[in-house]
Amino acid sequence: KDFTLSNEKDAHAGGSDENSERGNWSSKGDYLLSMVGYAVGLGNVWRFPYLTYQNGGGAFLIPYTLMLALAGLPLFFMECSLGQFASLGPVSVWRILPLFQGVGVTMVIISTFVTIYYNVIIAYALYYLFASFQKVLPWSECFSWADEFCSKTRLVSDCNATVDGEIIHVNYSFITSHNLTCMNGTMNYKPVQFPSEQYWNKVTLQRSSGLDETGNIVWYLALCLLLSWMIVGAALFKGIKSSGKVVYFTALFPYVILLILLVRGATLEGALDGIEYYIGRQSNITKLMEAEVWKDAATQIFYSLSVAWGGLVALSSYNKFHNNCYSDAILVCVTNCVTSVFAGFAIFSILGHMAFVSKRPVSEVVDSGFDLAFVAYPEALSQLPVSPLWSFLFFFMLLLLGLDSQFATIETLTTTIQDIYPKVMKKLRIPITLGVCILLFFLGLICVTQAGIYWVNLIDHFCAGWGILIAAVLEIIGIVYIYGGNRFIEDIEMMIGKKSFLFWLWWRMCWFFITPVLLMAILVWSLITFSTPTYGSVLYPTWGTAVGWCMIIFCVIWIPIIAIVKIVKAKGNLCQRVVSCCRPAANWGPYLECHRGERYSHIVDPKKEKEHEIPTVSGFVY
Repeated sequence: KDFTLSNEKDAHAGGSDENSERGNWSSKGDYLLSMVGYAVGLGNVWRFPYLTYQNGGGAFLIPYTLMLALAGLPLFFMECSLGQFASLGPVSVWRILPLFQGVGVTMVIISTFVTIYYNVIIAYALYYLFASFQKVLPWSECFSWADEFCSKTRLVSDCNATVDGEIIHVNYSFITSHNLTCMNGTMNYKPVQFPSEQYWNKVTLQRSSGLDETGNIVWYLALCLLLSWMIVGAALFKGIKSSGKVVYFTALFPYVILLILLVRGATLEGALDGIEYYIGRQSNITKLMEAEVWKDAATQIFYSLSVAWGGLVALSSYNKFHNNCYSDAILVCVTNCVTSVFAGFAIFSILGHMAFVSKRPVSEVVDSGFDLAFVAYPEALSQLPVSPLWSFLFFFMLLLLGLDSQFATIETLTTTIQDIYPKVMKKLRIPITLGVCILLFFLGLICVTQAGIYWVNLIDHFCAGWGILIAAVLEIIGIVYIYGGNRFIEDIEMMIGKKSFLFWLWWRMCWFFITPVLLMAILVWSLITFSTPTYGSVLYPTWGTAVGWCMIIFCVIWIPIIAIVKIVKAKGNLCQRVVSCCRPAANWGPYLECHRGERYSHIVDPKKEKEHEIPTVSGFVY
């Protein structure tokens, strides 16, 4: 029997795996680095440093650390424990509470939307990576693609000057022709754009005027997108067995590059100004009195740790049952936050040098998001000696940071398919994984048109916001208040051993009260402060905003739909049906019988029994 079944084993499964059906991580290192790679992404480099200087410098680390302890870590630990206990992905794991299975579906759909545009950002990094293989970086000067507004320095348009004892306001051309000097603080500057900004808009994106003007597919971005999906597909062709080895490079090497960039940046003139602007010579403690600062800290922690996306549950589902998920959660969360702080020093040291060279204040060269990664930082790197090398290292780092997050997101989708169709995935894992990548590539082509950046921004604005918050709120309410927080703690103790009352006191406080209240506050605040999406100064048309609303509705509508379907299929009157759907399914519990103990000895899974029925003769098992 062992011989016949071995031919049907999933590529996930190895000979030494505890779970021979689903497979396990080859080693603890594979899992931890995959989790670090999933949590540490592009936001650590281009969002956290920006939020820090915007919200009081070093003082921002106080609410950031508190939000890590109160919101981020409790949810992270909960999801890791949930996936490891049941050895199931984000949809099937809701056997714990069938009424809320739509929450898992919402997580998977949102991850699908996000993975479409996230790989487009990786394609941007690939394009700049290839563009760096030139002796002179193509965005270092105003070349043939530039217009009259392109300039590396600020150009004075007019100012005040003293002529024959009188103060007059004149054009700068008059100043130069008469050998006069502008009075300090009176100079007005022409609206100019750095070469890197025009290169980003005119060459890389070939950006159209708005969402209404789709334009053509930018062929070189489409090729970069195809390459990025080929890399993802190649890394995942054997599931966690292959991706678990790739992350040893993709998760660790970005730290080497960050260190190199920090050392190089710290030796440049003006670096200290940038770092002081980041952390602040005297941090603005008064900023902590503003609600916006606390909201930014909570939001950054929440999105940075990738909770409620389904990926944490999926990756943890391949752990061995008695793995210490508690220490893993703390290690990954702390690593993620330390990386954010560390990245800030590397980024701002070089931006400080850029401000020094261009004779502008640091505040005028610092941006967030796309502008930081593809405009401000490339501009700063182009001013360094051996600039192609530094440019290559930076974009290679962005590529790696994006890829390992993408690996985990695609693994979330394939894990969901595996849990629903286990027999199919055993035989066709590689074709299904490649099919998912090909489908998502074609769906992402709209994001590499001339209006592509507007679509990327639109999906990010809607799907990566409220949907995740709604899923997180329902997740913690469902597990703590309906399934039972104390019951869930007993489940965790089956894996990591019995713990004292004091050990669980903090987690009970967070799970039962603090974390749900914080998440609700963030969700309500986000709804109250909603603003229509914009990209720079470009406003979105009404139909574009409507498409955004349709996307988020499509993501969350499955929560009530599946709940209604479950209630309709249940037996009894309405009250009895709701109550039965709020109880764990008959097959909820540890995946393997050897781990169920007395608490879950009642589990009966007819499908499994039928699938794994062992032929007998006269009562003896072959």
